[in-house]
Parts: sequence; C-alpha cells; structure tokens
Amino acid sequence: MSALASDARVLRLPPDAARTYPALSEVGTGTLRWFGFHVYDARLWLGSTRPSADRPFALALRYARDFEGRKIAEASIEEIERLGFGTAQERARWLDEMQGLFPDVREGHELAGLNIPGRGVRFYLDGRTIGEVMDPEFARAFFAIWLDPRTKAPSLRVALLNGTEAAKR
Repeated sequence: MSALASDARVLRLPPDAARTYPALSEVGTGTLRWFGFHVYDARLWLGSTRPSADRPFALALRYARDFEGRKIAEASIEEIERLGFGTAQERARWLDEMQGLFPDVREGHELAGLNIPGRGVRFYLDGRTIGEVMDPEFARAFFAIWLDPRTKAPSLRVALLNGTEAAKR
C-alpha cells in the first residue's frame, strides 16, 4: 500500500454529507493494492480526533478497476464476519441490504459511506445518495473493515487515520 499522490480527481466529501455535517474535515488518504494491483484510493473525513459510532464521519473509495456490486457486498460481509461482527442472521440481512444498494462500479467511480451516529450508514455513488442501512451495529461492522486495528489492510488504516488518536491503537 502507498499513500495517495496528488490527483486532479481528488475524492470529495459528498455534498449532502458536507451539508449535514459541516464540521467534517479530511484526515487521511491511502491506496489499497492487492498482490500489486491498484484496487482503490480511499479518503477519510472526521469531525473529531477519532472515528466513533456516536460521531459522524465519512469514508470514500475511488475504484481503480471494475467490480460487480454483489461482489463488493460479498467481500464486505466476509470481512465483517472475519472481524467477528453480528450474528449469522444479522450478516445475512446486511448482505441482502448491501446487495440491494451497491451498484456495479467502473474505474473512477466513487462509493462513499457516511456514519450517521446512532442510526446507520448513508451510501453515495459519485456524490449522489443511493440508499441507507439504518442499523447502528451494521455501521460499526462496516467501517471496521478499514478502521479496526484487525483490518486486513493495516497500512491503509494508518494512512487514513494519519496520526489521529485512533491510529495509535
């Protein structure tokens, strides 16, 4: 993994998220590479010193290759399960909800998630709202894929948290 270089197509906070939570500011950026292949660039915005389920924050991914939405949902649920979140029934429901929301993405598409404290996640495609999963446990589990210390991409986590209090854990 490597830090995101300066780019004219910098990931932006979706306009709706910026209006809803104007205190959010960019914290860090990073790139996910898997076996040398560029998968996506990521950016994190926080309104405090660390991401927390009871505070708003946003995470955006700009894909460097094409992916089917159902595959994104399946990979997400596999990571959620690996991290130990949710019951089998909850994960099955979350998978159904993600598969209903996540579109197929092409290179350059941006998917973003906004943590809505105590409620769940609002998702965006290229800055436009595509839906919500209103379950605070889902929100905690979903964002853990990138922000939990047990993530499969620890270098990306460090880059996203960029020296915040949470990066030290």
